[in-house]
Amino acid sequence: MRRAAVVVAAGAMAVSLAACGSAKESDGGSSKSSGSEKKGDDIKVGLLLPENQTARYEKFDRPLIEKKVAELTNNKGKVVYANAKQDASLQSQQVDTMITNKVDVLILDAVDAAAIKSSVQKAKDAGIPVVAYDRLAQGPIDAYTSFDNVTVGKTQGEALLEALGDKAKSGKIVMMNGSSTDPNAAQFKQGAHEVLDGKVDIGKEYDTKEWKPENANSNMEGAISALGKKNIVGVYSANDGMAGGIITALKAAGIKVPVTGQDAELAGVQRIVAGEQYMSVYKPYAPEADAAAEMAVALAQGKSLDSIAKDKVDSPTTKGVPSILVEVTSLTQDNIQDTVVKDGVYTVDEICTAQYKKACDKIGLK
Repeated sequence: MRRAAVVVAAGAMAVSLAACGSAKESDGGSSKSSGSEKKGDDIKVGLLLPENQTARYEKFDRPLIEKKVAELTNNKGKVVYANAKQDASLQSQQVDTMITNKVDVLILDAVDAAAIKSSVQKAKDAGIPVVAYDRLAQGPIDAYTSFDNVTVGKTQGEALLEALGDKAKSGKIVMMNGSSTDPNAAQFKQGAHEVLDGKVDIGKEYDTKEWKPENANSNMEGAISALGKKNIVGVYSANDGMAGGIITALKAAGIKVPVTGQDAELAGVQRIVAGEQYMSVYKPYAPEADAAAEMAVALAQGKSLDSIAKDKVDSPTTKGVPSILVEVTSLTQDNIQDTVVKDGVYTVDEICTAQYKKACDKIGLK
């Protein structure tokens, strides 16, 4: 059986992103908390996540961060949580609330990386360090953890080319990118284009508002109408949620072509099992969540990040941000057992429900 697993190292991006700056060039590059008073284990960690439509945030990120903070603080540290529900204005208000509540550090996954800049500055002015989580927020952030997002896009593009084979130039592909307010989406798109440009013909390309599956579904219906259902040979989808909306539109039109994804959501994994979706990008949430918690606790306690964050990343506003970048894997039918099942993300029973039992048996997932 053909193996499609591609594990990629994240360090390369960190080196290239940091080439133009160093920690000395910005206050945000400081490896110590901006607070002058060192604290013990009795700390308050503010956790702001961007939305609750994507399954990962409530199922994985939040509980993993809470668990790690507890471990690092002998169960004395407290996580104060809020979800912005894809509302940038609400998230700004939530930052204000966290400042009022005098949290010792913020872990922030921005709805809109640029719009949150002034809120990050407010936190900084209040002596509260900010860890940018998953998305590189603008403003004077103190630390950052995520995945190598350009490589995520490359991994998706490479998988799509593999699925297309000698049919890559026989028709048009549709590119369904993420939200224009998410800097990760731009990096996924960049990586995908680096792989796909010149090797496929891109018939239609969209930036999908708020990453919503229903918007991806509408965009896909428009692409089918514009290009003709016989002319579409594949779809680049930036994540699994959108892939679900895309595949619904494709099915309605009687089209079956390779579709990519990201996040290894349960529904996405089941579509891969069933052969409806070609791949997803598996991003192990535990290492990312652990990294955020470890940096946040260290910053809250006034400790250096030098031994924790080995990489440096530049944002549009801050140079040399201490960072931890996590590896990703291309998830296909061939390696479900060795990735999401082995890592305990899902059990075989969760994946192989009655609807998918025959498909699981066919690919040997038991």
